[in-house]
Amino acid sequence: MIDEFKKFIMRGNVLDMAVGIIVGAAFSKIVSSFVSDIMMPPLGLLVGNIDFSYLFINLSSEHYDTFAAAKEAGAPIIAYGSFLNDVINFLIVAFAIFILIKQVNRLMPKAPEPKAPRTCPYCKETIADEATRCPHCTSELKD
Repeated sequence: MIDEFKKFIMRGNVLDMAVGIIVGAAFSKIVSSFVSDIMMPPLGLLVGNIDFSYLFINLSSEHYDTFAAAKEAGAPIIAYGSFLNDVINFLIVAFAIFILIKQVNRLMPKAPEPKAPRTCPYCKETIADEATRCPHCTSELKD
């Protein structure tokens, strides 16, 4: 069982997946930082000095002036600003992956176009490329 597990782990696709997950996690941190530290402050400035990560809807009867105060009190809140940040984060990651896959596909060798099947000029049935007679109408083929 241990040998079988070693073979499973050492297969290329398992190692590739592990590397992909690790790189993806690191990339996610970079994108999260990009969204929260670089994109959102100017966007918040454009819409009136709003920090999206602190936007919330208070579901309790008590009033809280800030997101931090509501969190500290354990009040039930809907943190839609944080959700907006996550949506923007997702869109950036999805776009980056789209661009990456588009570039990789561009660099990959293209598969040859499949050759059209040979047809009999008389009965129009599909025939083998090396056939000298049509197996359907028995006509002699000139190709």
